[in-house]
Amino acid sequence: MKEWIEYAAVWGIVKGLGGLPRPLARSLAVGVARVLYALLPRLRKIAEVNLRIAFPEWSDAQGQAVVRGMLRNLGWMAAEFARFPKYSKENIEQIVVLDGHENFLEGQRRGKGVLYLTGHIGAWELSSFAHALYGFPLHYMARRVDNPRIDALVNGYRCLSGNRPIFKNESARVMLKVLKDAGTIGILADQNTMPEEAAFVDFFGKPASTTTGIARVALHTDAAVVPGYAVWDERIQKYRLRFEPPVELIRTGDTERDVLENTQIFAKVIEGIIRKYPEQWVMGARAVEYPTKR
Repeated sequence: MKEWIEYAAVWGIVKGLGGLPRPLARSLAVGVARVLYALLPRLRKIAEVNLRIAFPEWSDAQGQAVVRGMLRNLGWMAAEFARFPKYSKENIEQIVVLDGHENFLEGQRRGKGVLYLTGHIGAWELSSFAHALYGFPLHYMARRVDNPRIDALVNGYRCLSGNRPIFKNESARVMLKVLKDAGTIGILADQNTMPEEAAFVDFFGKPASTTTGIARVALHTDAAVVPGYAVWDERIQKYRLRFEPPVELIRTGDTERDVLENTQIFAKVIEGIIRKYPEQWVMGARAVEYPTKR
């Protein structure tokens, strides 16, 4: 019964937002994001801690302005997600424009597959969805939602443009096959992972538990690692899906050292993007973890 109630609530929100005019849907979703932020103390705490770590020099007013921007960004993305069935290859350019796409194409031309390095920045759900509509579908790393009905709804929407999920229990085998076929895999790199899957690297001046999987796969397959992210551009009133040049991997011959050093490089890439667009980073997506003494 609980699963059905949760599913009905999420279904109602998604379908309701999707049926509204875009400006109204975005405004309503921002209001919901603000209410949820006010009602969820754990989320507020994580966001406050991350904000102090990342930008310790900021005043309270600066921090509050960034939080307001973050909530607007989250609300807008929720509205865009609900509107996925309305987007197509014919109209996606009205919502998302490509920027630096030659960098993605360069990674693709290398012929070993592409690891699309991104994080909870801007409209991350929209970025991969739009890129697929532009003709470049990918496989995305995903964690199943605890409620299987909600999981089916969410991933059903994500796959409308041709993308496909890779779930944790099948990740290694499927990732290797996708890259062998010169495909693309999208990975959110700004989340903590389980200790056995992570290393501590510098992130905003603090040691943070960071996935090493991207580095291990890139080193093993020689896939191109291309940073990509969709941020709102006030000037053009559209999302700009920006691709940076492929990250050149460090290879010393010492596997564990190479994994650690490249993981550090990827963390710095994500940090650099966040510093450019702090109000479009979901600060609650990551809580910095410190190494513990044994």
